[in-house]
Amino acid sequence: MLMTPRENASDDTTALVLERKGKITLREFAIEEPLGPQDLRIRVHTVGICGSDVHYYTHGAIGPFVVNEPMILGHEVSGVVTEVGAEVENFNVGDRVCMEPGVPTPTNRATRMGMYNLDPDVQFWATPPVHGVLRRSVVHPAAFTFKLPETVSFAAGAMVEPLAVGVHAVAKAAAAPGHVAVVMGAGPIGLLNVLAAVAAGASQVVVSDVDDDKLKLAATLGPVISVNVRRDSLKAAVLEATEGWGADVVYECSGNAAAAAGVFDPLRPGGTVVFVGIPLEPIAYDVASAQIKEARVEHVFRYAHVFDRCVAMIASGAIDVEPLITRTFDFADSVAAFDYAAQEPAGEVKIQITMDADEINGLATGVRK
Repeated sequence: MLMTPRENASDDTTALVLERKGKITLREFAIEEPLGPQDLRIRVHTVGICGSDVHYYTHGAIGPFVVNEPMILGHEVSGVVTEVGAEVENFNVGDRVCMEPGVPTPTNRATRMGMYNLDPDVQFWATPPVHGVLRRSVVHPAAFTFKLPETVSFAAGAMVEPLAVGVHAVAKAAAAPGHVAVVMGAGPIGLLNVLAAVAAGASQVVVSDVDDDKLKLAATLGPVISVNVRRDSLKAAVLEATEGWGADVVYECSGNAAAAAGVFDPLRPGGTVVFVGIPLEPIAYDVASAQIKEARVEHVFRYAHVFDRCVAMIASGAIDVEPLITRTFDFADSVAAFDYAAQEPAGEVKIQITMDADEINGLATGVRK
């Protein structure tokens, strides 16, 4: 990857900019964002690095979304309200918040049906051509902003967005308490899916991956059996744990073609498969195996209607996301953070970037930092 020295790194308009495939810079990048009557201006505190951010950096595109001009990265975010729109009634300056990054078109048919995540015109941070949040200040609708209770740190608040994917997936599975789940992939989304499944009453979760360090972490998250599929059979481990019956739900979170091709192997008759990870290429789909088991198959694309529940579960202690935060960089070191993340280092789960924490903490009315 190419690195360019940052310019004006202390300026309020400094942002982490993806200039083009393989090149990011930390530089002055001013954006005009007037505050609307139903908007909030928010000082950014913590931003998580998502796999999609890294993929735009390394490949310059994800499917039809192509980086054709400089774009600010980042969409997993928490911060402090610094200005309130004239029509906003339930937020105050100093509120600690996290933000749902996708803003749909209210009149779109999908939005009106309640499936606003499927609005083809949704404006989603750090999805070309929409700028992301790796900058010091953003403007966002109050309707897609959520207060962080005192028990939720800024770091945990920035984890609400990826957790929402797992909670949405578990909701789609509609699994009963006591169910046995399989999670394929122990990356951030996979491990957050583990936490969501356990919170939903899973009695056992079998997690598969090829990274022993991530599998070791997975084993600390609840009633989890870890399987390294380079050495052991996932299907055999599931059958052993279920007396030969199979898992009630299989969450495919890896996006790996080989893993996705085997989703029906560990599934019980009449069970459910939820495709969570997005493969970069078309995958093999074993229709006969699905038919023999009369498998129900669901798909998720981001999430909808779950942010408030995710905040509540973190606040209550029902879900603890902080063990998944394995490394934190300062905003001044953002380029290095992305270069590190692009190496896919073993054992790393969620890498975050923090802004000028001491200054921003002084703006907040909550007690957590």
